[in-house]
Amino acid sequence: MKRVAIVVLNWNGIVDTLGCLYSLQRQSYKDFMIVVIDNGSTDKSVELLRKYQKEHSENIEVVYNPKNFGFTGGVNTGIEWALNNDCDYVALFNNDSIADKDWLKCLVDSSKPKEIGISTGLLLHSDGKTIDSTGDWYSIWGLPFPRNRNDKTTTAPKSEFVFSASGGGSLYKTEMLREIGLFDDDFFAYYEDTDVSFRAQLAGWKVAYEPKAIAYHKQGATSKKMPGMAVYQTFKNLPLLFIKNVPRGLLLPIGIRFYFAYALMFFNAIAKGNGKYAIKGAWMSFWLGFKKLSERWAIQKNKRVSTKYIKNMLWNDLPPDQTGLRKLRRMFTGKR
Repeated sequence: MKRVAIVVLNWNGIVDTLGCLYSLQRQSYKDFMIVVIDNGSTDKSVELLRKYQKEHSENIEVVYNPKNFGFTGGVNTGIEWALNNDCDYVALFNNDSIADKDWLKCLVDSSKPKEIGISTGLLLHSDGKTIDSTGDWYSIWGLPFPRNRNDKTTTAPKSEFVFSASGGGSLYKTEMLREIGLFDDDFFAYYEDTDVSFRAQLAGWKVAYEPKAIAYHKQGATSKKMPGMAVYQTFKNLPLLFIKNVPRGLLLPIGIRFYFAYALMFFNAIAKGNGKYAIKGAWMSFWLGFKKLSERWAIQKNKRVSTKYIKNMLWNDLPPDQTGLRKLRRMFTGKR
């Protein structure tokens, strides 16, 4: 069996976290260690995690970060633990999720082919009736989005290769992470999982989706605690994702669409009263963009697949949830 570190990030969400840990303890695949990263919680998390660790010391490791390092900084703490302890895989799992008992087994089984670097499963909403995601797309408009979100569970697709995995419930080979690097700390949260998957795709690794790996997600439980965070992180991270990863041959066609969409989203955020978060995010993206140019050089130098391959992996339209852009496009072109 291959050893897995299951990384669970907790930030002031101990009630959800304890339920999550209970579901992970029941996994049919047994060669794993749960690594809980507490991201500087100020509630009763530390006290209750210490108690929980005493009761389950055989397969629980708890690391206490001094402050909230975001999703990226938090999971990187767990990934570094896995690398230092010679684990074969790192599984990332949202603390507000519940895993089916065969979730981990199915992900490990689906990742056995050598070329697969990441495996992701069927993430359902907490009631089990609709889909949260089956991985993620990256569109020709430079906008990532979850596959099959809000579709009925009965319509979930069969196993296949996808562009990106969800950081809320996926398995990563440590061999791949050693090659392409960990999560980008500058992202903090939002689209960091698409960034890792994009880098993996460019380096020649594949991302597999396995519908038998089922988990249930209470969507937005953490982000609701931080007003404005989603808007700020969106406007900060979307350009960084584009700058770092889009191959040279796709820069112009995707870039024209992306910055047009980005501008419209920006003005829409202002109109809805989220201007200060959008402006702060866009400004931060501008400054971080210079840093990402040097990172881009290294990522593109390591590119092992053709630009045509990447193009064929993209969603060839606007994301389904971009209703405003669709209406505007229909006005000028007639295309829905």
